Amino acid sequence: VSDSASVVDSAELTYRLYFATLRSKPKSTTNTHYFCTDDEFVYENFYADFGPLNLSLLYRYSCKLNKKLKSFTLTRKRIVHYTSFDQRKRSNAAVLIGGYAVIYLKKTPEEAYRSLISGSNASYLPFRDASFGTCSFSLTLLDCLQGIRKALQHGFFDFETFDVDEYEHYERVENGDLNWIVPGKFLAFSGPHPKTKVESGYPLHAPEAYFPYFRKHNVSTVVRLNKKIYDSKRFSDAGFNHYDLFFVDGSTPSDAITRRFLHICEGTDGALAVHCKAGLGRTGTLIGCYLMKHYRFTAGEAIAWIRICRPGSVIGPQQNFLEEKQAAMWLLGDSERSQKAKLEERAVSNLITSMDDLNLNSAHNGNMCRSPNGGLSLTQGDKLRALKSRRPPRPATTGALRLSMGAGQGLSSPLKSSRFPASSASAAAKRIGRSPSSSASNIRRSVPPLHQLHLLLFITFITFISFISFISSSSSPSSPPLHQLHHLHLLKC
Repeated sequence: VSDSASVVDSAELTYRLYFATLRSKPKSTTNTHYFCTDDEFVYENFYADFGPLNLSLLYRYSCKLNKKLKSFTLTRKRIVHYTSFDQRKRSNAAVLIGGYAVIYLKKTPEEAYRSLISGSNASYLPFRDASFGTCSFSLTLLDCLQGIRKALQHGFFDFETFDVDEYEHYERVENGDLNWIVPGKFLAFSGPHPKTKVESGYPLHAPEAYFPYFRKHNVSTVVRLNKKIYDSKRFSDAGFNHYDLFFVDGSTPSDAITRRFLHICEGTDGALAVHCKAGLGRTGTLIGCYLMKHYRFTAGEAIAWIRICRPGSVIGPQQNFLEEKQAAMWLLGDSERSQKAKLEERAVSNLITSMDDLNLNSAHNGNMCRSPNGGLSLTQGDKLRALKSRRPPRPATTGALRLSMGAGQGLSSPLKSSRFPASSASAAAKRIGRSPSSSASNIRRSVPPLHQLHLLLFITFITFISFISFISSSSSPSSPPLHQLHHLHLLKC
């Protein structure tokens, strides 16, 4: 800043972006570009309230600053947003540049706030509610920055897609006096009247005036918090759910009404349009409870965000009510989220268990036909059929063979007699012993090496036994030795 004598306070947001409080209007230099928005972005107060500036002004400020930072002619210059010594304008200007730092410079609210109070450690005048008299709740600059950050985290707004013209159109009383607090979930609006008319210069809208907008934006439910001015059947007959949760204007809701409101919100598909008389105090209070419960907003963050969306919301004792209910709403929300997480975890666990059972069964069925090392193997039936097909030919017999081992007797089995030439046994032995062309070779190629070795040893054993059987039967064809019969029985079994 060129004229240090006129500086009340200054803060650096980035290496090129600064915020300063000046006593007089400076002139830009070759190294510094100054700009002020105090008279460009102005808060429209109700009573003694003076801010924070609404969402459309934050958006327009962000566009303005982005353009300056990207400007080719300002590339080599420091950009200084300066404000006046007016404490109200200064607080609003701080919300603008602090909000920009949170949204675009990716600073935390605390980092942005520390930058803004650095240097002379200047403080900022807290914001107050839209009423006269003593203020019972101070909404700080940090509350506003934290509310903006939390809304950004939860996707309540996105300046890449934000429709500033639509926002500014529908916030006007003559166009419906409505604002989205949570897009797709909560729409706050002024209470409808029996007839659309202008009364004492104030435009009033009948329920039917809202139907096209509600249908276009998936509003399924209307919640009325004030006295019955219009017939609720006008909404219900048009296909909207309608609920009455009356409590006195300017007061706070009972626990029963709060619970009922939260229950309605949590069980509703589509968005809810909530109104009281002006759609500010009672409406903002109950929506604030939902923000604290479901998004863990602090009371200050909830009030800040609701007022940035819909200036003038949450008035008088309603501010203190939200402070008092913050811990209870957090506890209630944490408990429900914990239960939901457990149910989801249990559901996932059951799903995984069922999948594991399926995999185990599949693996079991697959392993019936696989070797331990994962290769394809023969089933028990395949092995038995292979062994049986390779049994050596028996010599001619004239009756049943008795299978025994040593002196013990075993089962007798009738066999069909057959005749083979004397050379058949040795030829069969040779066929079993050959590797390239034999069936045993094909089997060996289809099994893992370890099983192949076992099979070779087994086939060799069969060959040896077959040879012994042939020699024994040749020497005594009519009366096989008992040990030979036993071995043959084992092979068949």
